[in-house]
Amino acid sequence: MIGFPILSLITFLPIIGMILLLFIPKEQSKSIKYLTLAITAVQVVLAIILLANYNYNAAGVYEEKSFQFIEKFRWIYITGISWLGNVKVDYFLGIDGLSMPMVLLTAIVSFIATISSWNIEKSVKGYFALFLLLDTGMMGVFVALDFFLFYIFWELMLLPMYFLIGIWGGPRKEYAAIKFFIYTLFGSIFILLTMIGLYFSTTEVLADGTRVLTFNLLAMMNPANSTPDGILSIANPNNLRFIAYIAMFVGFAIKIPMFPFHTWLPDAHVEAPTPISVILAGVLLKMGTYGILRINYPIFPEITRQLMWWIGLFGMINIIYGALVALAQKDFKKLIAYSSVSHMGYVLLGMASLTTAGVNGAIFQMFNHGTITAMLFLIVGVVYDRAHTRGLYDFGGLATQMPVYTGFVTVAFFAAIGLPSMSGFISEALVFVGSFGVETTRVLAMISTLGILLGAGYMLWTLQRIFFGPLNEKWNTLLDVDKRELAMFIPLSIIIIFLGVYPSAMLNIMNTSVNTLVNFVSGNINSITQNGF
Repeated sequence: MIGFPILSLITFLPIIGMILLLFIPKEQSKSIKYLTLAITAVQVVLAIILLANYNYNAAGVYEEKSFQFIEKFRWIYITGISWLGNVKVDYFLGIDGLSMPMVLLTAIVSFIATISSWNIEKSVKGYFALFLLLDTGMMGVFVALDFFLFYIFWELMLLPMYFLIGIWGGPRKEYAAIKFFIYTLFGSIFILLTMIGLYFSTTEVLADGTRVLTFNLLAMMNPANSTPDGILSIANPNNLRFIAYIAMFVGFAIKIPMFPFHTWLPDAHVEAPTPISVILAGVLLKMGTYGILRINYPIFPEITRQLMWWIGLFGMINIIYGALVALAQKDFKKLIAYSSVSHMGYVLLGMASLTTAGVNGAIFQMFNHGTITAMLFLIVGVVYDRAHTRGLYDFGGLATQMPVYTGFVTVAFFAAIGLPSMSGFISEALVFVGSFGVETTRVLAMISTLGILLGAGYMLWTLQRIFFGPLNEKWNTLLDVDKRELAMFIPLSIIIIFLGVYPSAMLNIMNTSVNTLVNFVSGNINSITQNGF
């Protein structure tokens, strides 16, 4: 077993890097970039160490023994408040099969985005300091098991992302940054209110026998810890629990983004610099679906069962609507942005099935979408850096001028379409198997298959418009990918193909935890008992 606090290290290492950056003169831009690259590279190494020591058979919903690499100590403890009781907040970190893939994804995408940031020349020191702060916020969300701590990390991401878009973005950067900030903050208010309600509805017994109110997420998931008179107590089902579920779901759905809360995403993507688009699509969107699976599902299982069809419906809308709008785009980056809306719909559809296959497919799709879409935005960035245009009709015949680049484009495009032997195929197939196997979501799954056809349409049409046909003489001096760009594309291509050929490498991590979560949320008490809960 690992003998040091690896989750704290992988989470706060970027903060250490950010502090070190402050002592480097702003003129030494190369030193700043190499330090950031080193920090994110160490994060990848730590994520691989976590994966190598991960116990594939351990899983759980609300028992500490079911999570791995746990770090826990009392962070805030205030006594003597008569009307409030004792206030307790833990520094509580741990991972399971839901969070391990996301930790790995965050480390990989952050490293790739750092390489992509090499062309940043404006306020280099400020950019990379904010980048590292954002990295800590993202990683913290996936390892926090105390709601208060989770919320701190969730909000921590908001400020650096606002400035990264607003300062280093495109012509309409201020508008896009403010829109992103307002949407996300609006959702965060709902999450905060629900968190407070759950705090007053959950107790935990300390080692000395004292019973205190708690933000512990695992305690909130355990019916035995509900206060009988709590306004959101699972022991006292009421309309307020339903309202709280919807409020928190909306808070997370904005981040996905789920229709109709999606309108901030295209603006943020189009105006953000390429590395930030990579982070946004690769990691940030996954936090919404992760939050629903980690918090909404196990804390409000009875409401989740009631709303399965509705969650699937919005998943279907995301799939079809996002694909149709992508089909109508003339801007390369905006097309990829709307394709993200469509592909995150598959995650919602799989989650709505409440089957092991469907939820496994949803989480696998979260990881695959992170790598595939990160590669797609990098592809847009490469051609924009050279041509300074993203118009789909401005190109033509680039395959002859940039053959290596076209090869990577083909891998990413066909992975997004869901070609067999690519990772996207496996996750989408599992989503459809799970959602088709349940009567509640069967018709939705059938309609959603139209998204595959539409996805193939806009991807192949884009491929034809930009890369095939006669070469526009305007671009006959464009250079093919360089070594730095190869360092971005090759790792992502390997991951996409490897997980397409051998998906069990990722599915084995998730399967036990997903089984337990599905059994718990669906109310299959016998299965939960057999697993030791």
